[in-house]
Amino acid sequence: MTLAMHVDLFSLFLHFLTLSLLSIGGAITTVPEMHRFLVDRQGWLTDESFTASIALAQAAPGPNILFVAVLGFNVAGLAGAAAAMAGIMLPSSVLTVTATRWARAHRADIKVQAFSAGMMPLTLGLIVATGWLLAAPFVREEAHRWGALALVATTVVLTLRTKLGLVWMVLA
Repeated sequence: MTLAMHVDLFSLFLHFLTLSLLSIGGAITTVPEMHRFLVDRQGWLTDESFTASIALAQAAPGPNILFVAVLGFNVAGLAGAAAAMAGIMLPSSVLTVTATRWARAHRADIKVQAFSAGMMPLTLGLIVATGWLLAAPFVREEAHRWGALALVATTVVLTLRTKLGLVWMVLA
């Protein structure tokens, strides 16, 4: 392994470590920042490979967080997958365990209830931004534009009007 690879792996780990603390609503909400870092800033992935990595991971059975491992793998193989997963999982896991224990002990407190209610719109906004980022390459392409917009509109309508599970929409 070259020194440059160590720097890249450390940069990858450090960036995902930082994103972990911003991933309110799950790691998927930080996809726009992952895209900015991996595609726009570092040039480690193309726009198409970034989108394909997330689509592949989301279609596969297993935890939603697998897309981080796929992105890391596509950047630097198994070492990249390990660096990205360790970075995204470590701080959020420690923080989640600590905060959950504290919130459970203080769940009757009006401040805890207000905080929980206030986080809902933030999470929704981050998920919408992620959806738009993933749809944008298809919307920009003339041949796929109307199909992509129709798919987005159908998904929004089905989500709002039915109790159809999101997994079925992803599979479709």
